[in-house]
Amino acid sequence: MTASIKGKRVAFLAADGVEEIEYTEPRKAVEDAGGQAELISLESGEIQALNHLDKAGTYRVEKIVSETDAGEYDALVLPGGVANPDFLRADADAVRFVRDFVTAGKPVAAICHGPWTLVEAGVVDGRTLTSWPSLRTDLVNAGATWVDEQVYVDGGLITSRKPDDLPAFCDALLDQVAAKQPA
Repeated sequence: MTASIKGKRVAFLAADGVEEIEYTEPRKAVEDAGGQAELISLESGEIQALNHLDKAGTYRVEKIVSETDAGEYDALVLPGGVANPDFLRADADAVRFVRDFVTAGKPVAAICHGPWTLVEAGVVDGRTLTSWPSLRTDLVNAGATWVDEQVYVDGGLITSRKPDDLPAFCDALLDQVAAKQPA
């Protein structure tokens, strides 16, 4: 049975180059469970999603990160794609936004290359995570323990390796959001 997250607000932080299915599937899971999803990005307009390295759909940005506060949301999702997290980790407002969620103890879910932004935010030291295998060294160098599992939850930090892990990733995300009581 899917967890209900009725009334919960979930931010999806993404930029051009986001892996489409890593954005659309968790967003659908959040909305199907009664939550409200919002796409946050670096600039207004639309972002270009990819299916691996091929162009996929475009998605309307609902808010820009420089004008958004983590306090407005119950959880954060960081979809992957190779370019997307690289753009995010180079943006001070995006890094602050991510750090604020982790500092507040709110659920943060990152898949594939999404944990790159967690590294930049300085929030992985002493944590256990999984990711796309090529991020292993980055995570370990930032003080994390890396595991090769379809989903790993460490104190509200939910991570997965790849699109094949999306069912487990979405279930863990919904469970963590449902379990988190309002402050």
